[in-house]
Amino acid sequence: MTDLDIGLLARLVRPGARIALADGSGAPVWLLPELAEVAARHGSVDLLLGWIPRPVPSESLRAFGDVRTFMPGWGLRQASDAGAVQPVASRMSAVGGLLAGPLRPDLLVATLVRRGGGLRFGSECSWMRRLVEAGVPVAAVVSSTAPCADAGPALPTGTVTVVAEVDQAPWEVAPEPPGPVEQAVAGRVAALVPTGARVQVGPGRLGAAVLAELAERQVSVHVDSGLLPDAVVDLAARGLLLGVPVATYLAGSARLYDWADGRPLLHPVEWTHSAGRLGDGPALVAVNTALEVDVHGQVNVEGTAASSVGGIGGHPDYAGAAASSADGLSVIALASSYAGRPTLVEQLSRPATTAAHDVDVVVTERGSADLRGLSRAERTTALRRLWD
Repeated sequence: MTDLDIGLLARLVRPGARIALADGSGAPVWLLPELAEVAARHGSVDLLLGWIPRPVPSESLRAFGDVRTFMPGWGLRQASDAGAVQPVASRMSAVGGLLAGPLRPDLLVATLVRRGGGLRFGSECSWMRRLVEAGVPVAAVVSSTAPCADAGPALPTGTVTVVAEVDQAPWEVAPEPPGPVEQAVAGRVAALVPTGARVQVGPGRLGAAVLAELAERQVSVHVDSGLLPDAVVDLAARGLLLGVPVATYLAGSARLYDWADGRPLLHPVEWTHSAGRLGDGPALVAVNTALEVDVHGQVNVEGTAASSVGGIGGHPDYAGAAASSADGLSVIALASSYAGRPTLVEQLSRPATTAAHDVDVVVTERGSADLRGLSRAERTTALRRLWD
């Protein structure tokens, strides 16, 4: 059920404006046709997008002028490949600064929830609070069914205009169960994680498999990650989750959203992904995957030569922080082949997402290559041997 005041929304948008659509599983993507109608009415309205886990057809973006995103994969893959949206080359820790500076929008359209007498973010915090603090007005879509996991205060009432009341829950981001290869890789990764460590995982089947393997092995860990998947609930149920998890997105099923409701889990991306914060505390083990790794250890997670698959995201933030964390470890975990082709390549299909010197260990279903302390030539030899 949706109760939208499109006239009120139109009055908040001026000709030549730049609109930022809040991202994450609670992103109000359903509002894009109405925003496109407003954009067509005013003309020259630009659009900023973030991580959208649900499909966004290119047609819904044609009424806007310049459309940019920080995460061209996932739901924006088709639109990115079609040229309807332009990817911005930025790691997640820098997004807040860009949006408060050269890409500052005139309006933020975001899903909020009512809690504690005020309006708060629900299933994601991301870069949105930075815009609120910078004084960007908010057109709020208030959800009666979304969870509230925002660790921050209620938004200032003077900056928020409610344009819609909805009963839509966040999009469910539930990966398929891991296959034998992912399970084999996860088992090798879990063996590298000491009890009491902080663990970061990327989205998808492999990240979920790593946390599930830690639960099976009864390894107690902190979870300090860009996003929280369903597997965090399993760790908590077994008494293996240490402290309060830290994240900026919830990305799972209704089970995760129900568990997270009322817990102060989500923080702004410039804090969650800060190298200074990540480098301070218990050992950080960052577990990220890749589309391909080159013989020098450089990592590509953004796409193939023909198509966008993901984005830069927090990959270099967490990998770099873990590589410099005391007793920490930056792990790149991936299958040794995909579609019959090896994932170790002589040259990456796209620019490197994460530098070779921020990779400590590479893990496949075949084994692992510990690259720490090696020369560049020795690293190449170790990687070739792992894939040989």
